[in-house]
Amino acid sequence: MDRLDCRIKQHDRDIERMCNFHYQGFIESITELINVRSDAERLKNQTVVINKELQESGKEVARKSDDLIQCQLQQRNVASAIEKLSMCLPVLQMYAKMCEQMKAGRYYSALKTLEQLERTHLPLIFQYRFCEIMSNNIPRIREEIKDISMKELKDFLESVRKNSDKIGMVAMKQRRKTNPFEEEPDVHDTDSRNNPFEDSNPFLSAENGDDLNPFAEEDHDLSASDLVDFSPVYKCLHIFGLVGSQAQFETYYRTQRKNQARLVLEPPASMQDNPDAFAKYFYQIVGFFVVEDHVLHTAPNLISRQVLDDLWEMALSKLVAVLQTDSVYCSDAISMMKVKNLIVIFADTLKAYGFPVSRLFGLLMEMRDSYGEILLKHWSKKFMEIFDEDNYTAMLLDNEVEVKALLETFPYESPGFESEKYPRKLPFSRFVPRIFGEMKRFILSCLEYCEDLHLSSTEVDDMIRKSTNLLLTRTLASSLQTLVQKPSLGLTELVQIIVNTTHLENSCQHIEEFVHSITGVRVGSAHSAKLVGVSTFKDARNGTEEQVVYDTQYVNALVTITQGVINGQITKYGTTCGRASRYLLDLIAFLQHNFEVFTNLPSKVAQTACMSACRHISARLMELVLDKDIKVVTMAALQQFNLDVMQCELFSNSEPVPGFRDGALQMSFVELRQLLDLFLSWDWSSYLADYGSGNSKYLRVSPGTALTLLEKIKEERGHRNIFASLSKQEREKKKLLETVVRQLRGIVNGKSIPV
Repeated sequence: MDRLDCRIKQHDRDIERMCNFHYQGFIESITELINVRSDAERLKNQTVVINKELQESGKEVARKSDDLIQCQLQQRNVASAIEKLSMCLPVLQMYAKMCEQMKAGRYYSALKTLEQLERTHLPLIFQYRFCEIMSNNIPRIREEIKDISMKELKDFLESVRKNSDKIGMVAMKQRRKTNPFEEEPDVHDTDSRNNPFEDSNPFLSAENGDDLNPFAEEDHDLSASDLVDFSPVYKCLHIFGLVGSQAQFETYYRTQRKNQARLVLEPPASMQDNPDAFAKYFYQIVGFFVVEDHVLHTAPNLISRQVLDDLWEMALSKLVAVLQTDSVYCSDAISMMKVKNLIVIFADTLKAYGFPVSRLFGLLMEMRDSYGEILLKHWSKKFMEIFDEDNYTAMLLDNEVEVKALLETFPYESPGFESEKYPRKLPFSRFVPRIFGEMKRFILSCLEYCEDLHLSSTEVDDMIRKSTNLLLTRTLASSLQTLVQKPSLGLTELVQIIVNTTHLENSCQHIEEFVHSITGVRVGSAHSAKLVGVSTFKDARNGTEEQVVYDTQYVNALVTITQGVINGQITKYGTTCGRASRYLLDLIAFLQHNFEVFTNLPSKVAQTACMSACRHISARLMELVLDKDIKVVTMAALQQFNLDVMQCELFSNSEPVPGFRDGALQMSFVELRQLLDLFLSWDWSSYLADYGSGNSKYLRVSPGTALTLLEKIKEERGHRNIFASLSKQEREKKKLLETVVRQLRGIVNGKSIPV
């Protein structure tokens, strides 16, 4: 503390010394500031005195200057009076000439005379009274001429407004004749356009083809100048230019045309499913911009390219907003196609006049999604109709005509099919070729929309594949899912659906080839997406197989497993009865009876059902032995459970359905078998030593599964009599059990096994 006090005193002395050092400078600064204030006050007083003296001396100079100016003004007035008097007679003569021209209706000559009189002569003699009268008449005369020309301009604007739809219709028709809808060779010029499905496609039928053409066949070889007289615009522009009001005229013209543009861009009250309303709407817009383009090139001073581009941007934004709203309300594909064709012609017409239309083609790509949704809804109904009409029995072909008709609609291939006797029996029912045909019709409908969108073959291919994938993954998959979940379908119908989806899956390659034939883009190219038909039908088949397994009788039988196990097979103090459980014997007898029914069905179907049932039984047994509600498992219970699994293995080895490879069906229970062998033999040293090796005897036993069951057994051992723990053998078993549990937890948590 003494050293701290010394330190404080030292700092206080330093602070005091520093303040004393700077205090003298502060005092000197204050003194200098006081001196400056007195000098400033003295300077201000001197300035006031000098200003007063300057004002007094300048008064005389100002008075003399005013006198000099007045004298010079008088001299100029005298000279001006002499000059203007000599000019009075020519002015009066020119004014009289202008009046005669007005009476004769020669307004342009009168305007030129008026301009010369106003700009050249009247400014020289404007102070005279008669000149004032003339000057007062000049605005009236000018306004009279402007009113006459403005009236003609208004008549022109009214004429343009009334004829804009006709002008637009003629312009769009001429554009269509110049560049008609043609099939692009690299995308559409294929034999697939003559596909037999096309005739029955409701969106590609011939009777609808003419309706998609918004124009009649009569020829109108007219132009905008043939339909509208533009002379009032040029005359008015010239007259307003002469009177110096060209800017006013340009502003008025642009304002009026902008207001007319807003009126033109207002859509009709209802355009839903009304292509004619869309057509008239497009005609008016095209007519408006055709007129403006003509004015731009014939009277470039009236509007500029920038003004016209601004108008187009405004119109384009409004148009896109209207189409995004109203085109959504087209509820059928035919109306949507008519609107799409109108937009294409509309865009191509305005593009020919130099207007950017990329947003319109972008809008068409957005409308493609709405069109696709309409198609998907239609085909969803079509699929369900096909499913409802099918009898779910194998097709029989009685003669060659029926065989030929089938091969034209569906690519069926089978060894020895051509040599079979009639009637020839097919493995699938009638909905297979019908579904295949509907998929091709859908692809053609998608292709039709892509026409005239100026897309490359790769882009067309990409759009068709995306739409087809939506048809497969959403519409067809959903329809199949709804179908297999119908309670009215029995086991035989579900099995037939499995066969059908298998053949549809095999036909996906032909769908790929069909898409390639109409787009020219092969699968595997950089921008080509693969159709997901194989996975779609595979998922549908898997769902149907699950439905077969989960059929009502199967579910009732398998529920018995749960009841039997919970009711006493895996319990705390279970004992073995020397044979498999009664519930399991009943279940296997039930399965054997049902699999005998499958002898009349294709072997693949029976094998699939049998494999699904065995896998399901194995999964349920595994779930039960690991059930969280079962807290304790005895070794006796595991031995009884082992007898049940052995009975399942005997069933799988008995070949309930022919055609399986040796041991293939038994693999359904291999995980249970390895788990039970591990616990019954208590071979933890081998399990832990070989863990992670491909040669392990317990390869399919995961550490998590083993740990879960081991903890149940550990819990059971903890409930035994405390005196049993005094046995050395029991203590060693307990120690081993804890060691194994600890090592399994380490594996589950990602730690290495301790040596």
